[in-house]
Parts: sequence; C-alpha cells; structure tokens
Amino acid sequence: MGKIMMTATERREEAAGRVRAAEDAVARLRAGFAGVGVKLPSLRIDPVSCAGNEPAPLVDLGRCSIEMALRLSVQLEAAAAHDG
Repeated sequence: MGKIMMTATERREEAAGRVRAAEDAVARLRAGFAGVGVKLPSLRIDPVSCAGNEPAPLVDLGRCSIEMALRLSVQLEAAAAHDG
C-alpha cells in the first residue's frame, strides 16, 4: 500500500508542528533546569536542523561553564540516587 501524498500546506503544517514541539521541549527543559538552580545559557533549538522543507528540529543544550556543568552533575547524581 502506498503512502498518501500530502499537500504543500499539510507538509508546512506538519513541519511547523515539529518546530513547535521542539520549542515546547526547550521551554520545559529551561523551566526544569531553573527549578533546580541550573541555567544553560545556550539552550535552544538548533537553527540548522530547522532548515529546509522538512525540518527535523534538534535541541541544542549548548555550552556552559565548568561550574555550571558541576552543578548540573550534582543535580543528576542526586536524582539518580533518589530514583535508585
């Protein structure tokens, strides 16, 4: 059975939905990190992954200072200890 052809409008709407989902993921990550005192200043959607007619957005966690990386690792270790 063949794949149903999508119209250009449907493809644009699907692509926009993927970008909105990525934006939501970034917002949720930002809020979650903020809730444990971690701020990743470069957290964003990778713009290159959103290029073209059929974007496949990637979340770029970005770069952070050594101090922030250590704070993040402490939070992850605490969460792992709590869950384990």
